[in-house]
Amino acid sequence: MSALEPRANPYLRGHEAAEALVAEALRGGRFHHAWLITGPPGIGKASFAFRFARRLLAGVGQGADLSLPGTDPVFRRVAVGSHADLLTIEREINVKTKRMRTEIVVENAREIPAFMHLTPAEGGWRVVVVDGAEDLNRNAANALLKVLEEPPARAVLLLTCSAPGRLLPTLRSRCRRLGLAPLGEAAMGDALEHYLPQIDADARARLAMLAEGSVGRALDLAGGGGVAMADLVGEVLAAVPDLPVMRAHQVADRIGRDEDAFSTFMDMLRAGLAAAVRDAARGRADPDQSRLLGLRPLDAWVDVWHALTRLQNETEGAHLDKRQALVEGFALLAGKSPGFP
Repeated sequence: MSALEPRANPYLRGHEAAEALVAEALRGGRFHHAWLITGPPGIGKASFAFRFARRLLAGVGQGADLSLPGTDPVFRRVAVGSHADLLTIEREINVKTKRMRTEIVVENAREIPAFMHLTPAEGGWRVVVVDGAEDLNRNAANALLKVLEEPPARAVLLLTCSAPGRLLPTLRSRCRRLGLAPLGEAAMGDALEHYLPQIDADARARLAMLAEGSVGRALDLAGGGGVAMADLVGEVLAAVPDLPVMRAHQVADRIGRDEDAFSTFMDMLRAGLAAAVRDAARGRADPDQSRLLGLRPLDAWVDVWHALTRLQNETEGAHLDKRQALVEGFALLAGKSPGFP
């Protein structure tokens, strides 16, 4: 089982304290007109926002959570995007290029003030969910700021954001911040058992460790052979600086033909390098990576990590040869020329 779209997902674990806080605010009437829901990617921010929205649209409950049963008419209408009092804003496909936009544009943001000033069709609340508010471009953010300066009655704005530092300070200051944390071990275990009952407990535990509290990341890894990918990253880090050229090209051929595999591998490679350096700095170096870490002073590995990040971004952004990029990445780790030895 994979996770449902957030608007249709009734399942949420690990954020009970945040739910209780919102439920209490609803019951007590201390209710802010705009909420900024923050936290790392993949931890359930969008699922939380739609859970919040459904509760508002259905009416204030008496429990400590915000859940609605999947059979509830409000749940069903939100799930299919047909509720008249809910507007969702997020990045969209550019009709001209047929590609996903890299930002939320002002034309989308301008829908928000008009929508929020309408009388609720069902006599309750008007709710807007901006999913990925860090993607608002400056004009879109300014359009949103206008409605926050003079918020209409019976209207609530819910913004999810993985990088709140990218938002305008004036926009952040007008929202009530609700920070969601990565899931703990027990919540991750429950979530992965729910979504991935078909895989064994050891594999789920490995995914949980790799995902570091992000259910979304764990599900992506499960779908993309993440455990095997992690083993491959471990092999590379343990073999450098003596990784044979032939093996480097074998790995590059295996990974470089698939865009998703390349991204996953490079993400894991940088994360593995950062973890190895961090452990070494704390006196807990992995013996399998001692040859790699001995190539440079620990603080010099920061430059290598940034170089790998630039290499990945340039390769993905400009659609460059991913196999060649992987070989260059291995050379960066080993401190050799791209055609090493």
